Amino acid sequence: MYWKDEGYLLSKSIYSENSIIIEAFTLKHGKCSGLVYGGNSRKQKKNFQIGNKILLHWKSKGENKIGYFNIELIKPVLPVYFDNKKKSSCIISATTILKILLPDSQINEKIYHSFEEFLEQLNNNNWIASYILWELTLIKELGFEINLLNRNKQYDKVRSIEINNKSFKIPKLLHDKNINILSDSVIREALTFNRHLLMENFINPNRLKFPVYRNLLEKYYNN
Repeated sequence: MYWKDEGYLLSKSIYSENSIIIEAFTLKHGKCSGLVYGGNSRKQKKNFQIGNKILLHWKSKGENKIGYFNIELIKPVLPVYFDNKKKSSCIISATTILKILLPDSQINEKIYHSFEEFLEQLNNNNWIASYILWELTLIKELGFEINLLNRNKQYDKVRSIEINNKSFKIPKLLHDKNINILSDSVIREALTFNRHLLMENFINPNRLKFPVYRNLLEKYYNN
């Protein structure tokens, strides 16, 4: 069996002295994992930074056999932002969320393209807003859509949503189109709201661990 596809590196772990096991989110094959011979070598290490866009050549002797990857680097992503803690934490947060929430081998081109669009926004001034909206897009594609319309006008100042019989305030970033400058408090409020959505709908029901870097990203806006 053989296929070739583009994708983004979600995780890696040491398999042997020179080999690693990687997990990637691909365009046409969804989330998949396999062994990379030589992936831990000095020559190849630079290609396996989390978030990097790669070309994957996958081979396996059968459906129930472990797959093997040959990898070509298409575009470095994380290394570009090594000197920016917020952006690097954001990238690792996003890839970790994809790793723990996406089912194996299930194709979802909408999620793939929305993730790619978010990465392309990292050099914009309001890149963090793009990340927040990406999380909401992911939550929607995974089956939970937030209807910010149909709110009772008399409660506009309070704006809240109920999840599992719990009430959560909808952040200004999501309902106030007049916000031009994103203060730390506005960003923190939106990140906290998204965390509640992720926890209530996916993390807690499936007994998953919330990503460390997602918590770290939120802490950067606690000033």
